[in-house]
Amino acid sequence: MRVLFRWARRLHYIAVPLLVFIVAQIVFLAPLWEHIELKAYDNLFTLSGSRPVSDDIIIVEIDQSTYESIEAANYPYPRNYHAHLLHNLFAAGARLVVFDIQFDVERDPRQDAELMRACAQYRDRIVLAGKVEISRTGSHTMMRQVPPMKPLLWSKIPWGIVNIRTDPDGFVRRYTLFQRYKEETFYSIGVKALALLHNPPDDLDAAINHDRRQLTVSDGDSILYRVPKNSFNTTLIRYFGPARTFHRVPYYQVIDDISFDISDFDLDAYEQFILPDSVVDGKIVLIGSTLEEDHDYFSTPFYNELMPGVEIHANFLEMALHDDWLVRFPWLWLLALELVLVVGAYALFTRLRPSYTVIITVVMALLWAGLAWWMFGARSRILPVFEAPLLLVVIYIVTLIAHYMRTFREKKQIRSAFQQYMAPELVNELLKSPEHLQYGGQQKKLTVLFSDIRSFTTYTESHEATETVAQLREYLTAMVDIIIKHRGILDKFVGDEVMALFGAPIPIDNHALAACRTALDMRKRLTEMQQQWRDEGREGFEIGIGLNTAMVTVGNLGSEQIFDYTAIGDGINLGARLEALNKEYETKNKIIISEFTLEHVKDDVEVRYLDEVKVKGKNLAVKIYELIDIKDGA
Repeated sequence: MRVLFRWARRLHYIAVPLLVFIVAQIVFLAPLWEHIELKAYDNLFTLSGSRPVSDDIIIVEIDQSTYESIEAANYPYPRNYHAHLLHNLFAAGARLVVFDIQFDVERDPRQDAELMRACAQYRDRIVLAGKVEISRTGSHTMMRQVPPMKPLLWSKIPWGIVNIRTDPDGFVRRYTLFQRYKEETFYSIGVKALALLHNPPDDLDAAINHDRRQLTVSDGDSILYRVPKNSFNTTLIRYFGPARTFHRVPYYQVIDDISFDISDFDLDAYEQFILPDSVVDGKIVLIGSTLEEDHDYFSTPFYNELMPGVEIHANFLEMALHDDWLVRFPWLWLLALELVLVVGAYALFTRLRPSYTVIITVVMALLWAGLAWWMFGARSRILPVFEAPLLLVVIYIVTLIAHYMRTFREKKQIRSAFQQYMAPELVNELLKSPEHLQYGGQQKKLTVLFSDIRSFTTYTESHEATETVAQLREYLTAMVDIIIKHRGILDKFVGDEVMALFGAPIPIDNHALAACRTALDMRKRLTEMQQQWRDEGREGFEIGIGLNTAMVTVGNLGSEQIFDYTAIGDGINLGARLEALNKEYETKNKIIISEFTLEHVKDDVEVRYLDEVKVKGKNLAVKIYELIDIKDGA
């Protein structure tokens, strides 16, 4: 049974942190908490800074300089411009061209035909853009496929979707790998580009596969790219830097060759791209608009800076080409790590003072944040930044509350145990410094006072029980009041005997003198009570008092069930013997003190030497004195 009781007491070391852990995991599912973690995730990009990118990818942008160089009236540019762009890019050695510009509707038949012929010519090295548009109205979701225009579809030009998914706060942190629509799967331009690098156009869909954990791209024989999934159809984007991290080339420079006049200030800028080792040679070229008017800008974690959609696709391709993915820390491992942290912190915090635990909490929270930053930068692993610190703070608060509740119970126990037996100011001091009240014993010098009624057995035989009890209660109440008045503590009643301690559990100045004052006041108060009893026709009684000062063992010497603060030792026994010696010596006040008490009060009291006696259990004789009075000015 005792073993079960011990285990039951230890159960809270598991039950409390486990409850905190479960409640916290529910909180972590809340949208507000997700928003907090996303912002912390964004800051990791800022703290980690930009990373170098390869020269495998360049962006041909329709930027402001292009808009100003080519007559604005021509925008959106005629399809033959894009056809000319394709011819120039492949002439300059481009490896693959990916459009982030949609050709979803037919316009000028002649110009559309020119674009179609160019696309068909480079069919094995070009990816066009389409969309699966999603609109939500209340609880209803509408989807619509927006592919390239029909002539391009009939020519089976590879195409992918350019859907960019934003989080609830408007930031783009995930890349859409594919979209399902009417039992069909439409892959993004980034995924299609990866497949087209190693497969003929007609085999792209067969080269792309995905399961619950990843999307793979193969060349028919082996898997070339493994894209880890963050959700059903997305992967996390490991941004390499803010906008303009990838090399950009203005659109107008690529089409501005000797045969194509773009304006009155034609410079034939294309000539630089046909030089050996040009910026286009062997590169994957993404073509898109960076004009603000096209509203193809998105918020990204990097400095909260807007980035054009074409550069988001570039980030994905850079990750895939160099197998540099950003993935979340394994969920089960994270749960296990947090659970161990919570249980360990609770076990530690319950054993330490709150002033220490608050420091440990702050240090551990900072270490966790540092670990999350290191995992992100060095290992490309996302460790939630605030989950573990929140758990630590909650555990700290729980243990702090438990500490104050335990302190409150201890103080309540101390107050209930001592308020009837010692002065209120001593109780308050004890509550402020409970370390004075140690469980078990400690060696301490104090003064013990014993008081006993003479011939009380004879007295009880000649009086009614109710009368005896009433008179004894009146006497003991008066004596205890005097003990408490002089900052003593009533140790116990043994029938009609009173035992009091001075100097414990709270130290007092000259406990021996306080005990002497108490003895004299007890004697004086008894004399007054004796006169009162005579006046009331009641029989009185006499008492004897003994005092001794010694080093004794003092503390909670009771059992596990009962608290008993007391003192034991030879010095206590000597005090009891001195009280009994009052029967053998004729003294005025019936107060006998030992030479050890006199040593502490010799300058403050008047005494009379009585004898040198051996008490029971002691081999050496002890000098004893009658306490007469306190000197004036003591």
